[in-house]
Amino acid sequence: MKRILILIFAGIAAMTSCNRSKDQADAWGTFESDEVTVSSMANGKLLRFTVEEGQQLDSGQMVGFVDTTDLWLKKKQALQQRSATGSRASDLDAQVAVQEQNKANLLVDKRRIENLLKDGAATQKQLDDINSALNLADRQIALVKSQYAGIGNQVGSVTEQIAQLEESIRNSYIINPVAGTVLTKFAEQDEVATFGKPLYKIADIRVITLRVYVSGAQLPHIRLGQQVDVFYDRDESTNTKTSGTVTWISESAEFTPKTIQTKEERVNLVYAVKIRVRNDGSMKIGMPGEIRFMNK
Repeated sequence: MKRILILIFAGIAAMTSCNRSKDQADAWGTFESDEVTVSSMANGKLLRFTVEEGQQLDSGQMVGFVDTTDLWLKKKQALQQRSATGSRASDLDAQVAVQEQNKANLLVDKRRIENLLKDGAATQKQLDDINSALNLADRQIALVKSQYAGIGNQVGSVTEQIAQLEESIRNSYIINPVAGTVLTKFAEQDEVATFGKPLYKIADIRVITLRVYVSGAQLPHIRLGQQVDVFYDRDESTNTKTSGTVTWISESAEFTPKTIQTKEERVNLVYAVKIRVRNDGSMKIGMPGEIRFMNK
């Protein structure tokens, strides 16, 4: 009888041990997301900043802007400078026209003197003088025309300045880069922003990543695109089950993080693995999770 009882207890213990092994997770980790920190692209006062933690934002949505008064004044000054520089080209046109008319008059006088010279009514000196005047008119026309290039360069330089100012004005508008949920807010309206100052952090938590660590012995059983069972805490005694997809496997081993456990308790080197999971809102960043390989 005693021997029968021992066998029964041994069987129960074996079944319990088997169930525990079956329920044991293959890897543990924490949930994380691809967070984007949005920073100011301009210096100035935040005249508008409509961002709140937990707010849902769309990609391309304008959430605020920095004071652009100084930039607009600089752009207005540059536009006036370009206009004034461009007007100098009109003055050159007028000077060229005067010199061209003067040259035309000299050509008429030259033909008259050449005819008089044939009849002996004019001297060679008169012809030489008119030729010298024509040469001088050509040089004056060339001199005036040479100034066009300088004006064109100045207009081009000011145009580039205007383009830079317009780009700075566009950067003064705070445009949300990705659709997601605002996680952290770092600034408030009416504060002074500087270039590169973080304003808020956002992430798309509709799809969340579980980063776990597996041993070298488990690594051959994992592949990209593999479906795994994902578990996270529902309450103190039960878990919620969902599925995830392996999207990344580390190429190199690293030492086991102190806060992470693996299937083998004394593994020194592990490999990081990322599992993408659809989030219905119940999974939070930093929450612990675990995986079990399907059909193991």
